Amino acid sequence: MLDLSNSFFVLGIIITVIAWGIGVFHRGRFFLHMLQLEGYKGKNYLKWISEFKYRAYSQRISLSFGIIAIFSVIYILTSFYVKHYIILLSYFIVWLILTLLSINFKKEEAKKELVFTSRAKRLFTSYFVVCSIEFVIIAALYIIFKAADYYYPIILFTQTIIYFYAPYNMYLGNIIATPIEKRVHRYYFDMAYEKVRKFDDMKIVGITGSYGKTSTKYITSRVLQEKYNTLMTPESYNTPMGISKVINNTLTNEYDAFVVEMGARNIGDIEEVAKLANPQIGVITSIGPTHLETFKNVENIIKTKYELIEELPADGIAIFNYDNEHIKRLADKTFKEKILYGMENVENLDIYASDIEVTETGSKFTLNDKEGNSIICKSKLLGRHNISNLLAGAAVGKALGLTLQEISRGISKIEPVPHRLQLMNPGTGVIVIDDTFNSNPISSKAALEVLSQFKEGRKIIITPGMVELGEKEQEENKIFGSNIAKTCDFTILVGKNRTKPIYEGIIEEGFSKDRVFVVNNLDEATKVLQKFVKPKDIVLFENDLPDNFDE
Repeated sequence: MLDLSNSFFVLGIIITVIAWGIGVFHRGRFFLHMLQLEGYKGKNYLKWISEFKYRAYSQRISLSFGIIAIFSVIYILTSFYVKHYIILLSYFIVWLILTLLSINFKKEEAKKELVFTSRAKRLFTSYFVVCSIEFVIIAALYIIFKAADYYYPIILFTQTIIYFYAPYNMYLGNIIATPIEKRVHRYYFDMAYEKVRKFDDMKIVGITGSYGKTSTKYITSRVLQEKYNTLMTPESYNTPMGISKVINNTLTNEYDAFVVEMGARNIGDIEEVAKLANPQIGVITSIGPTHLETFKNVENIIKTKYELIEELPADGIAIFNYDNEHIKRLADKTFKEKILYGMENVENLDIYASDIEVTETGSKFTLNDKEGNSIICKSKLLGRHNISNLLAGAAVGKALGLTLQEISRGISKIEPVPHRLQLMNPGTGVIVIDDTFNSNPISSKAALEVLSQFKEGRKIIITPGMVELGEKEQEENKIFGSNIAKTCDFTILVGKNRTKPIYEGIIEEGFSKDRVFVVNNLDEATKVLQKFVKPKDIVLFENDLPDNFDE
């Protein structure tokens, strides 16, 4: 039997626990980041583990685990015949070296860094609690049963198992933390709910849609600033917690208007944020096939987006993009006061654009209302689809008493939204279009349309394709590839596995294979681009997948 009072043995235990703790920390930090990127949704996180097993269990981790397992078996078998501390010491050294070598001490570059919010800290603590409980149980069994010599390697190997299966311990930690998070969420939700209702005269606008809602939020806010002191939810703060944070920390009675972006991944999400923000005006910008992994079908998306209109007060104003067939159906069944906007069938519209001119530097159009008033508007935003977003902002301005002159002035001051068809000139003579925030079947088509408007230079696209389209993902990416072939001169695809449907769509259109490059990451894409790009070329960066989708 091993003498637990032996100082060398105790020192060995301390060293192994420290090494194990370091490994658990670094490995857990990575999975905390992935879970955060998945919105702390356990189901989505498990799906990520299944799809990206090679990232959850890297070759280095798997190799170390396998060697430790083999050495554990060898030690146990030899310990029946040879009782020598040299063997135990050898096992201890091998375990320690392999464990330390398996730890990724180098911090990976991330597009969106892990943010140690209060929730993330609570979850990380829960993860450590799970790992610690598992370890304590194993150590307790060792002490209780006064285990033989070979039990100590079993403890070390069990520590390795805990370390190896860190992604699932993070999942268990998330389950443990969920009841706490629900109480925390409810506390801040209720606080925001009560606070926002104290601003009786504040004009609150809710904006939702499958795409275009963030751009429309920026546009609407800028237009309203011509008359009102306006606050909008920043970046993509479009969830109950994000909106609650803005209301609790930023919204005050010094603001006259509050523009709220409302996002959704499941039925009922818009209802929840609409109940929270209490808008008097609701805007639906678009409905299309996005987030189909959770919504399953477009009908569920339609139902969810309409929750915003259903939550408006009786005297609220519903604003609809009447060019969208799905939204047209919703508008036609709505009996609340409504404003219809668009560019087609103008005889049915309250706000519409005519005499549209779209160029590679922006657009010009005539803004009209149903009373017969009109004014010329100029915008720096690229693409015909952005005129639709501008019309949404104009409709809100009209609803809140702005004149067409004020609306036009606001439109002229709108700067491109970062990473949404943002035109950039890096000073090399090459024109860059940054459309990396997100991509879906409609927005990717719009981006290619913008690219096609450039008369000079070769057209180059760099893209990892589209995600979160459920069963339609491969089909839509193949169509995307077909559209790329009709517009672009060169294509750089990022991610060898995910972009296979895009590649197929491109090649089926007769596009030369010599002008299609498939790379592993954005750094490689940039290196390939530098080999052939020249002044006057136009490079479209279409979508940039979050870190959890990196291959």
